[in-house]
Amino acid sequence: MTRKKIALLGSTGSIGTQTLEVVRAYPDRFDVHVMTAATNAGRLIQQALEFRPYAVVITDERRFNEVKQALAGTGTKVLSGKAALEEVVTESAVDLVINALVGSVGLRPTVAAIKAGKDVALANKETLVVAGELVMDLVQKNGVQLLPVDSEHSAIFQCLAGENDNPVEKIYLTASGGPFRGKTRDFLATVSPEQALRHPNWVMGAKITIDSATLMNKGLEVIEAKWLFGLELHQIDVVVHPQSIVHSLVQFEDGSIKAQMGLPDMKLPIQYAMAYPRRIKNQLKRFNFMDFPALTFEQADRDTFRNLGLAFEALNTRGSMPCVLNAANEIVVSAFLKSEVGFLQMSDIIEETMQTVPFKAVPSLDDYMEIDQLSRDVATELAAKGKKVYQIAK
Repeated sequence: MTRKKIALLGSTGSIGTQTLEVVRAYPDRFDVHVMTAATNAGRLIQQALEFRPYAVVITDERRFNEVKQALAGTGTKVLSGKAALEEVVTESAVDLVINALVGSVGLRPTVAAIKAGKDVALANKETLVVAGELVMDLVQKNGVQLLPVDSEHSAIFQCLAGENDNPVEKIYLTASGGPFRGKTRDFLATVSPEQALRHPNWVMGAKITIDSATLMNKGLEVIEAKWLFGLELHQIDVVVHPQSIVHSLVQFEDGSIKAQMGLPDMKLPIQYAMAYPRRIKNQLKRFNFMDFPALTFEQADRDTFRNLGLAFEALNTRGSMPCVLNAANEIVVSAFLKSEVGFLQMSDIIEETMQTVPFKAVPSLDDYMEIDQLSRDVATELAAKGKKVYQIAK
């Protein structure tokens, strides 16, 4: 059996480390050809010593010498800087690029991989949030596959298998509701980063966990789903499903609904994308109906969790607006994790940034990069002002 050679972007994060667990389970099927990290040089070195990739990238250039010295004599090529991410995904030997980067930094490597004719397993939702139309046009032009890794989009993708000629009436993305499901705005006004990081069902990185708590994660997934599956806004809805067993649903025009179910474990959608179109046996824990005698669903509260409504608004506006939304969100989540702004302030800053940054209807890739930076600058300034208010209020 020929092993599939993988370029793993973001190998030291939550998705990256779980991807490597899948590789460990199937060493005869997968070979890590490239791995990258942003700043976690220590973990990258450990991973490289275990998997012996052709090349590694540490995007923080200050850590380059540390990684290079540690891997001297191993035969692994060491590169640094963001531009190197675009270089390694085009390696001729690479069969599949797994983009597990966090944030809009994942956009350019995805574009480079697609242009090089590589299939991409996408966990970096910001790629499609920021530039969905541009990316999907490139996917079509280059004849590659864009395979979703997010559990919700993987669920939709699986439900659509074999349904090519059957029009979709609607999709339902499920949300756990996060740690603050059912809470009021008065309660949310005083929550801490530590509280927001206690997700009831999933183990994820800090940024995506905060996004889950604010429901921005679900908002970003709505935008991503529009581009992945070629849907209109009215064809996408969100329902809260606290048990996180039904990962999403597809309703067809005859009223029939297909759902993909399973225990909340990211290794399953990761493995599905890596092995696609085949399913391969694993030793993951199996779902038992008796452990979940009741599965419940609730309407998402867009009034309390305003980020979800802002995401729908950004998608409705289209053009550069989702890019602005995403950039502002990355800034405010970072500020919240540092206790510089409050939980509810995040939505205020995102909304004001969306109202401030000039709108562009049909951005180019360079336009997206400029808009992304401008949005960050605006949101950073607003967060600095908000910090003073927040500190006084505390």
